[in-house]
Amino acid sequence: MIFLFTDFGAADLYVGQVKTVLLQHAPNVPVIDLLHAAPAFNVKASAHLLAALTAQIPPGSVTLAVVDPGVGGARDAVALNADGSWFVGPDNGLLSVLAARARACEYWRITWRPVEMSASFHGRDLFAPVAAAIAHGEFPAGKAEFSARLRVDFGAADLGEIIYIDHYGNAFTGLRAQGLPRDARIVAGGKWLNYARVFSDAAAGGVFWYENSLGLVELAGNGCSAAEKLELKTGREVGISA
Repeated sequence: MIFLFTDFGAADLYVGQVKTVLLQHAPNVPVIDLLHAAPAFNVKASAHLLAALTAQIPPGSVTLAVVDPGVGGARDAVALNADGSWFVGPDNGLLSVLAARARACEYWRITWRPVEMSASFHGRDLFAPVAAAIAHGEFPAGKAEFSARLRVDFGAADLGEIIYIDHYGNAFTGLRAQGLPRDARIVAGGKWLNYARVFSDAAAGGVFWYENSLGLVELAGNGCSAAEKLELKTGREVGISA
């Protein structure tokens, strides 16, 4: 399977072009959309969101990940194998958090270039053909060279920021909830939030934090938008008080 994680926007024209290339090069490989609303231009937030999503990705699959505001610039194109799963994308930090948290990881710099390649759409012209080749077991033969590391590395540590806001107004943070005491309070938007196990445990219209299905600390509201109530946006800092 090939999974797609991008900031292209599901309603825009870019995802369809990428899928067309994947269909041409890997016609029998299922393509699954993980997310096309990754935080635009925010590579660090997207890196932490992608790392959280990797737990849902089956071993042996290929993930094409593109949040690439520096496309066409000096950043490298890379492929890596983390704990048996492949990831293809830019070397701008996007793949670095999942790589840092993996038990084992190997890196390749993609040296292959297509005859024709748009300067601004490497997701379609470079990353998609490479991801398709990997899905067919044809990589890295002649298309990449082994590398010791990524050039841009955010590391394995959690990120005390809002990394994603869904259409309900729930705000995901880059903090992993495992091991966080349930009597801890999260500060965001100038307010202190207490823990609730699920939405119905909070008062109607109340905001709280809980461990979401990805294992992250999420700021949510019972029947309301936590993002609106707290005036949150991607990149806003959050803190913890034990």
